[in-house]
Amino acid sequence: MALVIFLRGVNVGGHRTFRPSVYARELSAFDVVNVGAAGTFVAWKPGNRAKFRAELLGKLPFDAEIAWCDGDELIRLTNENPFGAEPPGPDIVRFVSVLVKAGGSIPALPLALPGDGEWLVRLIARDKQFVFGEYRRHLKTIGYLGQIDRLCGATVTTRNWNTIMVIVRVLKSREAAVE
Repeated sequence: MALVIFLRGVNVGGHRTFRPSVYARELSAFDVVNVGAAGTFVAWKPGNRAKFRAELLGKLPFDAEIAWCDGDELIRLTNENPFGAEPPGPDIVRFVSVLVKAGGSIPALPLALPGDGEWLVRLIARDKQFVFGEYRRHLKTIGYLGQIDRLCGATVTTRNWNTIMVIVRVLKSREAAVE
């Protein structure tokens, strides 16, 4: 199965910028596909993980943290759909934060930020290295999203649920082509 790679904090606010499509081409020996502009990739032939990680980091023009998971884990998560069948409201965005390193503890869920008044960020579930949540489109939201690392006791990188669904489509399309 493919390996899904999430780079943390790249192409955000003009800092640590790079061209993901060029980066994916530089990793062609591992059959890497770029998904979007936020440093998300699918590697179809990652081989030895330590060697692959060294290649990933060596080809970046800056230091970065990497989270990754097996593609079948994302397929399983989307099949289970931690958000349920109810669509979000127009001002609600669903997301997944991926822990960069295993471990970390998280308070009882669900958890809303801020703790009083109307929530701007809500963490609703955790499954292994994945923390699922929702946020409201509001200027103060980014500050609360920045607290997820501390709440999880580990560094995380966050992606929109729509991005996760695109990754799963990429995974399934390649699987279907092989069958």
